[in-house]
Amino acid sequence: MSGLRDRLLRLRGSAASKSELQAGMPIEITIEQKPPEEVKHSDELKHSGNEEFESLPSEWDAHGVRLMQTEVGTFLIREVHYPTAYRHGIHSLDELQEAVSGLVAFRKPEEQPSIRSARADSDLKLPITEDKMPKPTPDKDIQSAIDPDQLLFLDLETTGLGVGTGNVPFMVGLAYSKNGTFVVEQMLIRHPAEERAMIAYLSSKLPAYTHLVTYNGRTFDWPVLHTRFILNGFRNFKWEPIHIDLLHPSRSVWRNTLTSCRLSHVEEERLGITRTDDVPGSLAPAIYFQYLADGQPEPLLGVFRHNEIDMLSLTCLAIRFGHILNGQIGSFVKQPSEHEEILRTGLWLEKMGKIEHAEQMYAKLSEDERTPIRCLCALAQRDKKCGNWTRAVLLWQKAVHASTYTDWSDWEAHIELAMYYEHKTKQFEIALTLAETSFTIAQRRYASIRLDAKRRLELEAIRKRMDRLRSKIRRLSG
Repeated sequence: MSGLRDRLLRLRGSAASKSELQAGMPIEITIEQKPPEEVKHSDELKHSGNEEFESLPSEWDAHGVRLMQTEVGTFLIREVHYPTAYRHGIHSLDELQEAVSGLVAFRKPEEQPSIRSARADSDLKLPITEDKMPKPTPDKDIQSAIDPDQLLFLDLETTGLGVGTGNVPFMVGLAYSKNGTFVVEQMLIRHPAEERAMIAYLSSKLPAYTHLVTYNGRTFDWPVLHTRFILNGFRNFKWEPIHIDLLHPSRSVWRNTLTSCRLSHVEEERLGITRTDDVPGSLAPAIYFQYLADGQPEPLLGVFRHNEIDMLSLTCLAIRFGHILNGQIGSFVKQPSEHEEILRTGLWLEKMGKIEHAEQMYAKLSEDERTPIRCLCALAQRDKKCGNWTRAVLLWQKAVHASTYTDWSDWEAHIELAMYYEHKTKQFEIALTLAETSFTIAQRRYASIRLDAKRRLELEAIRKRMDRLRSKIRRLSG
């Protein structure tokens, strides 16, 4: 921590030259992008103390940046007020009023629904009954509603990527609903000495909210901010909101359909948001160090705007997941076009305790003749664990049938059906035929590659299954 703080102070003073900074990373950025006309900067920030002793450069004032003076020091603050009808991508901010009811499904870890998936052993020797289907905890037993005004969105711009003591959040972005408008509030420290004043301000503001919404905030934003509270003497600060980290549902739903789950990519691919003249978040630390060296605010205005868009996109992502949890796919949210996304959406809804909505996704997959074999097998595995044998067998049969007309070289469906017919229905001849087919597929797949220990075990397991089935058939016929 001391090394970075010394560096910040050195850059702020005369010891650091602009040429030295630029030698490490040249930056030539001019940001002229402005919020839409209907969005207003706030001139009504509450201050304590007298600000007439310090004036800010005109560039700050032109973009709504003001000086906040507190009992422990000063920092810069900016507020932008959006009308609730403001549309960011495909969603408008007023949709939060309806979508927020779905966010009740995000609970503290100890309140999460218990999805008790009964499992059979590898050969299905232990039958699974319908009474062992997942039984989520009803929402009404935990919390009936969330007040939209109790949601606080958070995003940090920091001097680095780690979560250690040397990573300083030089800008803290907050967003929240207030008096019928949507407010984006941003705090900036002009040098390390202003950090304690900003932390003191946050310590009085955060406890007013019951829910914290972030993107990777569990791993990054909140640990970083919590560390700064401790280092600035606020060890007794306690705030335990329900933390909604939207990175995790994003990965659950889109990890196999999007090339990246970064917020900037998710917003473009699923929220209809396109940024123009945006400062990449990766450049924010270098821009801040440049500001410490030369004191010119203009490049930092682009960081303000980047953080502001992050806050709006985070809000719209919360709206989207709230709609999905409310069962609004097909109305507020477009029906996914990719089978993998339909499957992952269903699995995530089930994890969140929304079994009925999940079943709607599963039904679309099982009824669609174009569903890929991998999705059929994945859904069948889910049904197997939950005891829904009727649909599991149907899905495996569809996968086996589809594999005869494709070059699909996986034998999972054949083996699963062989296990089912051997141990559940005792139809050994059918089971043997399926096992032999799976062995043929495996041999064809491994014909041109060297067999490692894992592959040899796979083939040996199929051989043993065939031998066992032949032995059973001989005993019955003899």
